[in-house]
Amino acid sequence: MTLVFQTFLARRAASQVVRLLRDQGLRLPRRPRHGETVWRPPTVAAGIAIIRHPASAGTLVYGKTRMQVQPGSGRPQQRRLPLAEWKVIVHDRYPAYVTWETCARMQAIVDDNSAASAHNQRRGVPRPGAALLQGIVSCGRCGHKMTGQYKGGKQSLCPYLRSQAHAPVCQRLPADPVDQQVVAAFFDALAPVELDLYAQALAQRQQQQAARDQAQRASGQRLAYEADQARRRYAQVDPGYRLVAAALARRWAAALQALHEAQEPYARLRPVPEDAMAMTIPPALREAFSTVGHSLPTLWHQDTVRRTQRKALLRCLLEKVVLERRAPDTITTRMVWRGGAVSELEVPCTVGTRRDVTGLAQMEAAVVRLETQGQSAADIAQRFTAKGFRSPQRPCVLTRTVRTIRLRHGRLHRYRGPRPRRVPRALTVPQIATAVGVKPHWVSHLISRGRIVVSRDEASGLSLFPDGSETLEAFRQLRDGHITALRY
Repeated sequence: MTLVFQTFLARRAASQVVRLLRDQGLRLPRRPRHGETVWRPPTVAAGIAIIRHPASAGTLVYGKTRMQVQPGSGRPQQRRLPLAEWKVIVHDRYPAYVTWETCARMQAIVDDNSAASAHNQRRGVPRPGAALLQGIVSCGRCGHKMTGQYKGGKQSLCPYLRSQAHAPVCQRLPADPVDQQVVAAFFDALAPVELDLYAQALAQRQQQQAARDQAQRASGQRLAYEADQARRRYAQVDPGYRLVAAALARRWAAALQALHEAQEPYARLRPVPEDAMAMTIPPALREAFSTVGHSLPTLWHQDTVRRTQRKALLRCLLEKVVLERRAPDTITTRMVWRGGAVSELEVPCTVGTRRDVTGLAQMEAAVVRLETQGQSAADIAQRFTAKGFRSPQRPCVLTRTVRTIRLRHGRLHRYRGPRPRRVPRALTVPQIATAVGVKPHWVSHLISRGRIVVSRDEASGLSLFPDGSETLEAFRQLRDGHITALRY
């Protein structure tokens, strides 16, 4: 029984307790309403019944349920009441396995793990989905739990209104930017913490192994006692009572078979010695875990920490995260930490159109003013990115966004005058194409491909080549395939 409670507190799921007991070949005691205690293979329902039962804390209770008539059914149904509504609670009535506070905490964990109901607003056990905050995200408008959706990108949506009134979803928010900002805040909160995580995990593992060994020994002693008792009963029976002797022989054989089945998995899963267990952990990982506040951001993106473990780490400090889109391109994120502290941050997110960007009018006026002063679109985009502005689909201001704003206000390219047809002591692309007998596009294409390397003249903005017969002969060889590249 102690192993059941210790494993549940460590793994926080009744299914994990059942899995460990089945792997170790252990059974759970069950007592019918009128009968003796029987040992049966563990099930999730039996594990939850043991974990929920207040007698595990030595407490006598009465009034845990209430009969109510559901509207429209006409039949009374039994409904489980919350702990605060139980009628009678008498502590220290039986020998206790755990304290009453631990029992209440285990019942809260079981309630949190019940995530199958559509109306459930609890956290749920960490699952292997890509959304790191799944189960602890709440809607900032209606207050209900938000669920994850991966179709069309990782998103968090609030389906309560759609499920209750067939109305549109309350909110549909991108999950990636929120996850990144919350993880960064989690690292900031964890940075001052210095602890020997490896030693703590190793001590906990040794404690769990000792509890499993104790449970195995107790189970073996019980089965050995039952087998010896069956043997003594068979030895004391009168041989003349053949039917009774045959029944006792079958009971003896069944007890021996149960003892053998219990000892076989324990011999196969014999615990690893402590020194071998320590050597299985890489020294680099052991050294990194000694200072979790500094090493966790590095380990976070490695395969060492699985996705479910990342979610469990976040839940160690975060109680819940409340999201609300107050502006089209900003998600207000309120983080409720363990202990009641609350912090809030603004997370920028992508939008579909330019008019949904915050500060668009201010940015457009400044773009027109800077363009009139002669600044280029790239310089303007870089300046506004440094000020915290962004494009609709990017976290920075793109050059094409500046050009779109400029064209919208009728600001075309600044007129630089006609380009010269001829430049003294130089050949232009059209002149070389005419002299060699090729199209100008052929020369321009090779320049863009990097097969002709030439710099542009700053004054004219043209690609200029030396004026001479050597230049034309080199282009003819390039045209005929005798050479593959030119450099000027």
